Amino acid sequence: MTADAKRLIKHAKLRDSAGATIPTHPATTLRVFVTALGRLGYDTQALMTAARVSEAQLEDPDGRVLCTSIPAVICEAMRSAPVKNLGLKIAGETPLGAFKLLDYVIVTCATVGEGMRQFARYLCLSEAPFAVEIRDDEDPIRVVYLGIKDSILAEFEVGLAILHLSRETDSDFRADYVSFTHMPDDIAGIEQTLGCSVRSQAEWLGFALSREAWGLPLRRHDPVLHSVLRHNAEEIRLRLPEGDVVVAELRRILPSRLRLGDSGIGTVSQCMATSVRSLQRRLAAAGTTYYEVLESARREAADQYLSDRKLSTSEVAYLLGYSEPAAFHRAFKRWHGSTPREYRVRRFASS
Repeated sequence: MTADAKRLIKHAKLRDSAGATIPTHPATTLRVFVTALGRLGYDTQALMTAARVSEAQLEDPDGRVLCTSIPAVICEAMRSAPVKNLGLKIAGETPLGAFKLLDYVIVTCATVGEGMRQFARYLCLSEAPFAVEIRDDEDPIRVVYLGIKDSILAEFEVGLAILHLSRETDSDFRADYVSFTHMPDDIAGIEQTLGCSVRSQAEWLGFALSREAWGLPLRRHDPVLHSVLRHNAEEIRLRLPEGDVVVAELRRILPSRLRLGDSGIGTVSQCMATSVRSLQRRLAAAGTTYYEVLESARREAADQYLSDRKLSTSEVAYLLGYSEPAAFHRAFKRWHGSTPREYRVRRFASS
């Protein structure tokens, strides 16, 4: 678990004396972890020492700290008093409002479903190193987290959403099940805390919920306040670095376009209300290309499709937008070091 913590995704904001980019994130995010761990009985001073930050830095609303700070805090906590399911335990000690505007934009919505849509749209406000896709065309509906590889972060984020939704619906909300791509330390403990079954080593990360749960009312619903908060959130979102916004939007749109078999840049740019050339320029400014983001989305979708025994590998290739199965096989071997068939055989053999 501590090894996973070292792989938290990075966000660049500072430069060192040589001009090299140094990845950072808001000090407020680190404060969420340190405060929650303090409530769990950990020595916050030792945690801050491990992260090489001061209390003044944590309290600075505009401060930034190195991205290595959260892994350092987690490693120190696990060194001093290792526990199972630490990510979920941190989520349980994180109150509503820890992420300020994002939290309140969500809970002032009318229903769980509306709140989850706002979550996916405004997640970028917290500089989260991942994206969320809402698949409300499926039954049960799925809330899918894209880009999280760290097990502690996975348990924290999924657990935080479910626990807060339960509280904001007066305990009426229940997820159908949680899906983790890793093997948690204590599945029974997670099931007891979240009140739903857990699927481990799955092809996707997130949780599924019924349409009844999707439509549950949120107890803090306030249309006037929500309108004000959403206006503020939209203004902040539009001021974010261009690369953060365009890549996040693209990652949200591509999975549904892949399922429809139409992931061409022309169609996707229309969905984003922009031109192909403008989208290409924006991505170049963000240091990436349409192909690179598409490749990442295809890889995640391929893992999901291959878990469906009804689909042949040729059909999966078509669904991912490849002109011929051979191209998909080459790409898949580049991703996983094996063919789709070999990957599928191993997958089913272990299930």
